[in-house]
Amino acid sequence: MVKVLIKRLDPLVKLPSYKTEGASGMDLMAFIKEPINISPNSSYLVPTGLSVAISENYEIQIRPRSGLAAKNNISVLNTPGTIDSDYRGEIKVIIFNHSKQNFIINNGDRIAQMILSPVFKIELEETDNLPVTVRGESGFGSTGK
Repeated sequence: MVKVLIKRLDPLVKLPSYKTEGASGMDLMAFIKEPINISPNSSYLVPTGLSVAISENYEIQIRPRSGLAAKNNISVLNTPGTIDSDYRGEIKVIIFNHSKQNFIINNGDRIAQMILSPVFKIELEETDNLPVTVRGESGFGSTGK
């Protein structure tokens, strides 16, 4: 287990939690004063009332909840969203409504999940030639249906 410092920006904010023993993500909840109505094909930046401090070699990924996606066509727009280790502001989630109906978010609704992931920094080494592979430069759809 990795320790993450978390700060409630209001005493009424509920802390995220794992809903089952095998869950990899903790559910994030909306912290709002009034319900939010998201129109079809629109997005809204939903506050959570939380901020975090994580170690330098980690990030928190914000991902959609599968139940919202399957039942309501609701997703996180920039999936996965990234909370960098040096960010100390409020976690907010860009919720997108892919459905044909309005979607209402109420205070305390579970809107997304957060997953702690290690970050591996890249050391770039410039070259004029890359190793040859069978696939080569074949791109989108090149491996079949």
